Amino acid sequence: MNIVLLGPPGAGKGTQSKRLAERLGVPHISTGDLLRKNVTDGTELGREAKSYMDKGLLVPDDLVTRMLTNRFEQKDVRKGFILDGYPRNTAQAATLDGILSGPGLSIDMAVYLDTCEEVIVQRLSGRLVCSKCGANYHAVNMPPKKTMICDSCSAPLYQRADDKEETIRRRLEVYNKESAPVIDYYAEKGILSRLAADGEALAVLDKIIDLVRKNDDSVKVKK
Repeated sequence: MNIVLLGPPGAGKGTQSKRLAERLGVPHISTGDLLRKNVTDGTELGREAKSYMDKGLLVPDDLVTRMLTNRFEQKDVRKGFILDGYPRNTAQAATLDGILSGPGLSIDMAVYLDTCEEVIVQRLSGRLVCSKCGANYHAVNMPPKKTMICDSCSAPLYQRADDKEETIRRRLEVYNKESAPVIDYYAEKGILSRLAADGEALAVLDKIIDLVRKNDDSVKVKK
């Protein structure tokens, strides 16, 4: 199945997307990961993206579109994929449909992770990020083994400037204005499913898998 996970910042899209992809045995595609990989690999698109990132500017949509187009031309997506971080507005949703139509693909299911504002603030205000490998932790929900040290590479952890409570609430306001219409976009296509995502990550993952099975009982899930 080709699935896109939707939801506000802090809903758990990244965490759930990676785990769901592992359970279904399909690629996890994240626009953030694509950007970082292209920059790290020094591709032409990566160099172009870095020129914006170095200036503190957002990477233009057309650049992200080209990266996604390249990714969806790869053979591994033929068995299905989990997409997160995109689309963020209806224009991007329409662009995604166009990208996928090239290789004869389409979104089968959009899952909206419905999360209340207070839970989001708690999750994001406690988030810690590795300064070297980018791994994510949480001061309460998923702390590192050593205080403020990454389990994977032993580099220092830090809190992002936009993970302060006041900033988080502003980000949610922006999300509700710009991204909420994407929910209607997929609802009108008849492929949207909503689920409460305030609970523990593994319990939410089980709910997502149940939804996937209801949509396609032929889907095989790894334990």
